[in-house]
Amino acid sequence: MGKHLVLVGGGHAHMTVLLRAGDFIEKGHRVTLISPSPYQYYSGMGPGMLSGVFRPQETRFHIRRMIEDRGGVFVAARVVRVDARERLLWLSNDVHIPFDVASFNTGSYVSVAWTGGSVERLVPVKPVFNLYLARLELQNLIRRGPLRLVVVGGGAAGVEIAGNLWKLVHDAGIEPRITLVAGRELLRDAPPKARGLARGSLLRRGLNVIERVHLDSFAGQTVLLSDGSALDCDLAFVAVGVTPSQLFVNSKLSTGHRGELWVDRTLRSPDHPHLLGGGDCIAVEGMRLAKVGVYAVRQNPILYHNLMASLEGKSFRRFSPGSPPMLILNMGDGTGILWKQGVTVAGKMVLKFKNFIDLRFMRKFQVSGELEESEVLPGQSTIEREPGTGA
Repeated sequence: MGKHLVLVGGGHAHMTVLLRAGDFIEKGHRVTLISPSPYQYYSGMGPGMLSGVFRPQETRFHIRRMIEDRGGVFVAARVVRVDARERLLWLSNDVHIPFDVASFNTGSYVSVAWTGGSVERLVPVKPVFNLYLARLELQNLIRRGPLRLVVVGGGAAGVEIAGNLWKLVHDAGIEPRITLVAGRELLRDAPPKARGLARGSLLRRGLNVIERVHLDSFAGQTVLLSDGSALDCDLAFVAVGVTPSQLFVNSKLSTGHRGELWVDRTLRSPDHPHLLGGGDCIAVEGMRLAKVGVYAVRQNPILYHNLMASLEGKSFRRFSPGSPPMLILNMGDGTGILWKQGVTVAGKMVLKFKNFIDLRFMRKFQVSGELEESEVLPGQSTIEREPGTGA
């Protein structure tokens, strides 16, 4: 008798399972995908969507159509609690869905609640679609004159957002006034050469880069910094504090130190082997993986194989993270910065290489007519500032 596989979230680690959902159904199993949105956006192309290099259609997967076209079921909802013992997933509307095997790929989000005061002028860089909605808002603000923009976070996301904000405003014929609050150090985990190239790129375009200073709080249209200074801003982008869903903590499951689902190297919960997961929402035993999409992509074939093994009673494969990932930044001026294992290069060809890699990944899984769809979709008009909210 067939079993019920439930996928919670349609992130990058679930792409192969979604694409090959028919394999499970052909063996007599049912497949259900639960996600609050019928679309999944690719984080690697988010900065380019912000600046207008990419249309939203080019950066998203129609996960609802993908699963339904292959005979599965889509449920538009959020899972708020997992009853691992009874094998039930509880939704926000108090409905529950039974399962035999469940896999989680719910990603992570950027909280702005800690900043205090009103959050109306704050834009968390996750979920990724926030960046497109911010682009629309900025296009309206640009008509009123010069903009004061702040980016909080000196990691890769903050650098890319700052550079692509420059492109968006510069292309509109307005002189940008952009400040990047980089925290302890700009790109502090990157090689010195990459840090120097990124800093030079931003400074040459007139961006203000502040290091050894953090965001203290946000009040009205003012960013208050840890050194006592303040920045006036029309919009502030927050690229710090990436946090996994608190679903697993709230469900009293074993978790990593940040609340991720704790899994072994087969991507299964040691306490509940019928729970699996991938991407930012898991912590793998014995590994400290950076929150970068490449690991979710590498988990794709392992998760597909082990979900099938869970349903069919077959042997499991172990996940190996592989070599340290190559990282490429889209600097927003037509150039990129790449580093991997001690090698750092920059230039226009680097960005072309990044776009080639990103588009190749997208085309592999864009099998549901995404490129022919409308740009803005019903129900996606408000920046999400906390999970489950449109405000």
